Amino acid sequence: MNAKGSAAVELTVQGAEKRDAGRGIARVPESARSALGVLSGDTVVVEGERDTVVKVWPAGTDVQSGVVQVDGETRANAGVSIGDTVTVRKISVADAEEVTLAPTATFDADDLDTLEAALKRTLRDRPVKEGERVRIERLGDAGTFHVGATDPDGVVRVTEDTDVRVALDGGSGSSAGAGAGSDSGGIAIPISRGEGGDGDGETPPKPTGATYEDIGGLEDELERVREMVELPLSNPALFRRLGIDPPKGVLLYGPPGTGKTMIAKAVANEVDAHFITVSGPEIMSKYKGESEERLREVFENARENAPTIVFFDEIDAIAGERDEESDVENRVVAQLLSLMDGLESRGEVVVIGATNRVDAIDPALRRGGRFDREIEIGVPGEAGRREILDVHTRGMPLADSVDLDRLAATTHGFVGADLHALSTESAMAALRRARDAGADEEELMEVEVTREDFETAMASVDPSAMREFVAESPDTTFEDVGNLDEAKQTLTEAVEWPLAYRNLFEQTNTDPPAGILLHGPPGTGKTLLARALAGQSDVNFIHVDGPELLDRYVGESEKAVREIFDRARQAAPAIIFLDEIDAIAGERGSGMGGGAEVSERVVSQLLTEMDGLAENPNLVVLAATNRRDALDQALLRPGRLEEHIEVPAPDEEGRRAILSVHADDRPLADDVDLDELAAELEGYTGADLEAVVRDASMRAIREAAEAWGVEQADQNADEIEIQNKHFEAAVEKVRPTLAE
Repeated sequence: MNAKGSAAVELTVQGAEKRDAGRGIARVPESARSALGVLSGDTVVVEGERDTVVKVWPAGTDVQSGVVQVDGETRANAGVSIGDTVTVRKISVADAEEVTLAPTATFDADDLDTLEAALKRTLRDRPVKEGERVRIERLGDAGTFHVGATDPDGVVRVTEDTDVRVALDGGSGSSAGAGAGSDSGGIAIPISRGEGGDGDGETPPKPTGATYEDIGGLEDELERVREMVELPLSNPALFRRLGIDPPKGVLLYGPPGTGKTMIAKAVANEVDAHFITVSGPEIMSKYKGESEERLREVFENARENAPTIVFFDEIDAIAGERDEESDVENRVVAQLLSLMDGLESRGEVVVIGATNRVDAIDPALRRGGRFDREIEIGVPGEAGRREILDVHTRGMPLADSVDLDRLAATTHGFVGADLHALSTESAMAALRRARDAGADEEELMEVEVTREDFETAMASVDPSAMREFVAESPDTTFEDVGNLDEAKQTLTEAVEWPLAYRNLFEQTNTDPPAGILLHGPPGTGKTLLARALAGQSDVNFIHVDGPELLDRYVGESEKAVREIFDRARQAAPAIIFLDEIDAIAGERGSGMGGGAEVSERVVSQLLTEMDGLAENPNLVVLAATNRRDALDQALLRPGRLEEHIEVPAPDEEGRRAILSVHADDRPLADDVDLDELAAELEGYTGADLEAVVRDASMRAIREAAEAWGVEQADQNADEIEIQNKHFEAAVEKVRPTLAE
């Protein structure tokens, strides 16, 4: 490469944006672009331990000067890590007539044409050179290829006219090229795992699996793990100079699916360390001493292949808290303690543990010198979910109707694994849609994933952190609630405003209400209001019937309350709706017997949980009761259920609004006067009015069915009408709840 005479700048390597991974680009700030004299799309060479070529794209305005953003593939090609300094130069590039690549996995010869088409699509308009590695994103680890011979030699750009060849035997290749304009679209390429040959030329970089660009929404957590793991392994001399011992262990904890295993694998790949993954349960054996021997073998293997990262997944399975009854578990924990204490003080072995039950781990492991730092890998926020969606959709053909920002805003409580499942399911929905429409194989290749496909997927993918409690996002809104305008406004201010006007609340240093009590006669719409609020604000909704929390075993009721609040915090923003709260939160000291004692403990637990809500404005407790006077007074003070909203029986105007909600979309006869009906139904609640409309509808259906018979019923359905006589009969049957 003849690049030495051109302008050059020294830049610090930084991770790429999530959507850029696998695209062969480097983003540089405007100052570096001007110094290099390049435009977007020009080719530059990045000089690290090795040289690699990429296209230049502008960096975002929030990126500091003096950095270059490149993905893990480019870092591996250049032999550098994040934080290293590289020299970037402009370079001239010729159009390639032919490029030969060798896979690192074994493929069948029948897959050759498909592979070459997919590679051509991936490499089109990208600069490559002999010895580099390229990757087809959707094939994962098996999609890594090494660039062999190029024609002409040197740095070339793949174009429409380039013959892209795959050498399955690791040679120069002899298959027919992929032809101009060939396109793989969304082809699924069958693979068989195995080791393939390397391309010709210089020794290619070691293939990697997960990279930092594959992890979204965990920038702070990833930085802390890198600080604890990558620095000691890549630069142990720094710790010797400071006269301190490098960390021995890091404990990652958090809900399932948040990315704990992915972080461990990415760090191991980025530092080019030997990676040993151990699933906790596979260590355990029924034979005495065998479990401890397996642990010793793991650490011996780690020492022999240092630098090494030993990753214990589900570590709680082998490192639970010791007690007198668990002999095997006690010995395994003791062995693990000894092995971690025996690690060389300046050795190159780091232990990473992952668990979603951090409190179950023996306390002796959770001290300095063993697991030196505990890092929570929590449920991502909206910005984190947007990054994760970038990762999982960057190889997906998205239609213009897909708005990832909107999708990120509506997937509250989704962890990385859930968003991966959502992306996969949406792609499957797109394929089903195309196949149901009769698309042939060629048309299937051009399928795009649309907004409707994502909406279909949303119906079948739930946030994993909330599945035990059936968190839902109701589709009911305030338009489905007749009357109650004052209650709607109060709920909107208490729940929607803190989310929509966060800056205003911060500027005025105002905390929104932590809890809201809806009280009023039965059937007036308290539960419907709560569901409508969740649907209106588009947050997770956890509906808990008060009595279901009670358990006859000591401590189980309080545990259920704790778990509900813990899961709600993970899936925030969320609404916890405690229906019939009087069943579990009656006045303490007013009863006798075991049942009263259970209720009193539940009240105490509720008070404790609600006292911590002020720190989380994204979590609101809604409670409903028709016996407010029976509730414990400590729950009703400010800071707990502080906002009290009466949901009264509707007046005439309210009854008319409720009848409109339930009857306006029905085929009413001309003799039906809803105004007159509302005036007559004094004492009827919202539930009563819904029952009246439903009963009148059923009477009309019954009458039509008897008149037309089964065969003509469907044909004459457009002629059915709900008449005044049907409403009169319904009123006779449905009696008012609040009748005096």
